[in-house]
Amino acid sequence: MEFTLDQVALLLSGKVEGDGSKVVNRLDKIQEGKPGGISFLSNEKYEHFIYETNASGVIVSEGFQAKKDIKTTLIRVKDAYAGFTQILEAYAQFTKNGKSGIEEPSYIDSSSTIGEDFYRGAFSYIGKNCKIGNHVKIYPNVTIGDNVTIGDNCILHSGVKICNDVVIGSFCEFHPGTIIGSDGFGFAPLEDGSYKAIPQIGNVIIEDHVSIGANSTVDRATMGSTIIQKGAKIDNQVQIAHNVVIGENTVIAAQAGVSGSTEIGKNCVIAGKAGIVGHLKIADRTTIGANTGITKSVTEPGQTLLGYMGFELKSFLKSYALFKNLPLLQDRLRELEKKQ
Repeated sequence: MEFTLDQVALLLSGKVEGDGSKVVNRLDKIQEGKPGGISFLSNEKYEHFIYETNASGVIVSEGFQAKKDIKTTLIRVKDAYAGFTQILEAYAQFTKNGKSGIEEPSYIDSSSTIGEDFYRGAFSYIGKNCKIGNHVKIYPNVTIGDNVTIGDNCILHSGVKICNDVVIGSFCEFHPGTIIGSDGFGFAPLEDGSYKAIPQIGNVIIEDHVSIGANSTVDRATMGSTIIQKGAKIDNQVQIAHNVVIGENTVIAAQAGVSGSTEIGKNCVIAGKAGIVGHLKIADRTTIGANTGITKSVTEPGQTLLGYMGFELKSFLKSYALFKNLPLLQDRLRELEKKQ
């Protein structure tokens, strides 16, 4: 797949500064740019690379002002990061749409239906009474259980498991090893100290434009539904427990975990390895830092929480400043005690 820089600029509604006839066929990091590649600059920390890069073209924001001579061709756009993202999306769409038809062996039950322009990879399995929309890509070794509904333009990468009764909207993407609708972690303690499994008879509902990363798990509800609302983005190796609700456009980074029956608001950011206990409510626009533990509900929207037993960011930073000085304060206290 090759394009001239003039064609790239046309796609991005940008302006070329330099030789727009150069041909590019690769996306490069700016520090690794080589002829034939196109990169971008949006973070000033990387600005020095633009004076050294051998990339054929670099996308920059309209306000970028060079401090030295630049040998590469520039494409000026309103926002460099958004522009490069647009190229990535176009490239991904081109590569993902390359597959179509049915690879054998694969299986679909006679009671299930699938729409137009689909792809079913080898060793994929579709159970009973499923309704699958148009332009859906089902890669090899995907398993879809019974009574599953999947909307249009969804992509299920290799090894995805969709369990019984799951409802999925349109334009969703599930990366390799994702499991949707496995049993929630429900066990009742008995008098003898053992545990008895509680049947998990609910389902999972995933709305439109949701992305879930590799080896992440969304458990079915004990009763009712576990719900991932539209636009949510979930990273690799994330655990979403039974009856959880994830709000619209919330993003969750790798190795985070949300315990049962907790409700996360809209436009929240949950960083890596954060842990949230069950039966809480997290307000809209809450940011939870890496390794933060949340043990009580967050009722005020827009807060940033950091630290184990997470509390408000400014309070945490003040407390941490004291904490890291404790050895010095202890030494001073001992010196004062000696003087008494």
